[in-house]
Amino acid sequence: SDWKDRRLWVTVTPIVLVTFPAAAQVFLWERFRQPWAATVCVLALLFGEWVNRYFNFWGWTYFPVNFVFPAILVPGAIILDVCLMLSGSHLFTAIIGGLAWGLIFYPGNWPIIAPIHVPVEYNGMLMSIADIQGYNYVRTGTPEYIRMVEKGTLRTFGKDVAPVS
Repeated sequence: SDWKDRRLWVTVTPIVLVTFPAAAQVFLWERFRQPWAATVCVLALLFGEWVNRYFNFWGWTYFPVNFVFPAILVPGAIILDVCLMLSGSHLFTAIIGGLAWGLIFYPGNWPIIAPIHVPVEYNGMLMSIADIQGYNYVRTGTPEYIRMVEKGTLRTFGKDVAPVS
């Protein structure tokens, strides 16, 4: 939950993940005139990710599943398919649908992330549930560890955190 990077997760993930649904959409639209390829593609990816997260993260290492849940891409895929269905144009779908895909990504994941950012009092301190999870499972790749580094002096000149490991 709290490991999702506040800058890169919301920008890199939708950019990288739009390519395969878009390619499947072109194939299914050109051959069969069916506008649901992105949604089916994303649902198959989501199913595979849940199987991966459950067996690999929970089954092997007993990581809490809410630490490693996959991103929800279904709202963006539906918007992408609706843009293609209404316009019939690959260019319009690429420009407007791709923009909507990227813009709806973070709000589409709010229902999963929001309950974990509820404020709680923990040992006399006001924290979120994600902070408590971060303190209980401190790892070098989590934002909690990066926050500890950010409070120190390990910054580069560009105001980004220097790689520590």
